[in-house]
Amino acid sequence: MRILASLPVLTVALAAIAVAQTPTSPPAQPAARAAPGTPGSPIDGTLFHAQVLMSANGFSPGVIDGKFGESFKLALRSFQESRGLERTGELDAATRQALLAADRPSTVTVRLGSDDVLSQYVYPFPTDPEKQADLQFLGYRNMLEKLAERYHTTPATIVALNGPDALIGPGQTLRLPNILPVSRDYDGVQGKGAGVMNVLNVDGEQPQGDYVVVDKSEGVLKVYRGSASEDGDRQLIAAFPVTMGSKQYPLPIGRWKATTYAFLPPFKYQPAILNNPKSDKELDLPPGPNGPVGVAWLDLTKEHYGIHGTNEPQTIGRAESSGCIRMTNWDVMRLSRMMKPGFTAIFQA
Repeated sequence: MRILASLPVLTVALAAIAVAQTPTSPPAQPAARAAPGTPGSPIDGTLFHAQVLMSANGFSPGVIDGKFGESFKLALRSFQESRGLERTGELDAATRQALLAADRPSTVTVRLGSDDVLSQYVYPFPTDPEKQADLQFLGYRNMLEKLAERYHTTPATIVALNGPDALIGPGQTLRLPNILPVSRDYDGVQGKGAGVMNVLNVDGEQPQGDYVVVDKSEGVLKVYRGSASEDGDRQLIAAFPVTMGSKQYPLPIGRWKATTYAFLPPFKYQPAILNNPKSDKELDLPPGPNGPVGVAWLDLTKEHYGIHGTNEPQTIGRAESSGCIRMTNWDVMRLSRMMKPGFTAIFQA
């Protein structure tokens, strides 16, 4: 195993990195490239633009990949609800018109700089928790994985947008999802949070919420402004796809408080309370975006439970968790900017 230096001295083809991804991130195979939105492309241009616009409006589709998945449908329904539209989950004319208020093109051309490609890379990345415990940082595997997370997408999508022969490295230019923040003012963010928000292109300007609701039947965390009482006035201002619980560790129904935030937290690996543990030993895992809880832990008053990030953003809404609320790393950081510590979290069936 090698921990690669933080200075990226290589410029390589996207396809060369994509095929080196681990099985948890299916590799993008080099092939004849079809332009996004044209026959043969894995990216539907209309859906891709809608995902970018939903994100800009505060309703995250999860990974931005131009595909009509369950997370996209759930985000669309939440957006429609917030605008007083029929909750069809379909990209109808009224929904398109409302989304276009964000006035944002679907992609942006980026000349890659240090924030895009500098990191502490770990390759090959160990899947064994006992070997992870020997590391100092659970970093990204390579530049493509980091760039995908920074732009809220997948390695395969970046390859599809640019072609397998495009180069990645300092000074190279790539076409990427247009999720660049309007503001990078992270005033008031504690600890390492501001740095993480900058790396993940989280906008410093976010609407402020009062409480969140996670409904087991929906698979979405909704952010509300207003009263948390059943008959109180409230406004839905944002929504994020989440993974919540499992048969073994179900979602803890009730009202809880998110009391403290930890950014780039280490992780206490306790197999007795984990869903499908890979080791029977208790371990102290180092921090990093590829750690079990990703880049953030928002601690709940329910013991052992929290709202946290992930090392597998493409599985949000599909895979199970150990009872906690799991989000993409960029979404949990955005949520932490919207909500002040001590906010109410309502979990319901």
